Amino acid sequence: MTATPAPADRYCVFGNPIAHSKSPDIHAAYAAQTGHAVQYEKRLAPVDGFAAAVHAFIAEGGKGANVTVPFKLEAVKVANALTIRAQAAGAVNTLHFTEDGIIGDNTDGAGLVADIVGNAGMQIGGRRVLLLGAGGAARGVVLPILEHRPAQLVIANRTVATAQALADQFAALGGDGVVSACGYADLDAAFDLVINATAASLSAELPPVPATVFAPGALALDMMYGKEPTVFLQFAASHGAAVRDGLGMLVEQAAEAFAVWRGVHPDTAPVLQSLRAQL
Repeated sequence: MTATPAPADRYCVFGNPIAHSKSPDIHAAYAAQTGHAVQYEKRLAPVDGFAAAVHAFIAEGGKGANVTVPFKLEAVKVANALTIRAQAAGAVNTLHFTEDGIIGDNTDGAGLVADIVGNAGMQIGGRRVLLLGAGGAARGVVLPILEHRPAQLVIANRTVATAQALADQFAALGGDGVVSACGYADLDAAFDLVINATAASLSAELPPVPATVFAPGALALDMMYGKEPTVFLQFAASHGAAVRDGLGMLVEQAAEAFAVWRGVHPDTAPVLQSLRAQL
């Protein structure tokens, strides 16, 4: 007589909108690869009902959840405790439901750095890094970048005061003079790594940066992804930079979340390759 398999542990991603999410495909691949019994679904949460949606999922037996737009700030309030990287980011994209309460984590920055170092093969240590934007997407990646000890991290933003506040928050971690802020018009140096963390690509707009920001051999990364390169990546490529979209970051942050929940870090390469082929 064969034993009945244990029911799969349930996870989901909350967002609004959420129909476009690739997270269920990614986590299904990780579950199959690691032999973990996981069921992962998309959940559309009402814009004014995120906390209620989270607690309803917990009541149904949910073990954890990812959080995407527009709920990453609200997820901070839902959590009973935050990891250091979630505190630093001021946003949560991963919720872990434990016996002691809801733990809020942020795997976005770790996912970005894993993609740059592991997949693109660029070491961040000793490099000059330019981060475009100072909103939630940018905030989530500053700490993981600084942990790799860049020579310089410049945060550029339309509203300089916002960029300056972010730079001030992390200045001590970077060391003497490593972290600074400026407006786009003040960019007069060349960088080895240029990361677009603005939402400009969603509306096919280009952050107003000069072509001189790309040093010879620079890598330009846009957190957005799609079938065609974004306007920013087209601009970067036309000025000699190697370019990379945000699909690798998506796959890597999901692997980090899977590791938080399941205690094992899946192999991301085949999953990234599969998703890339589907674009």
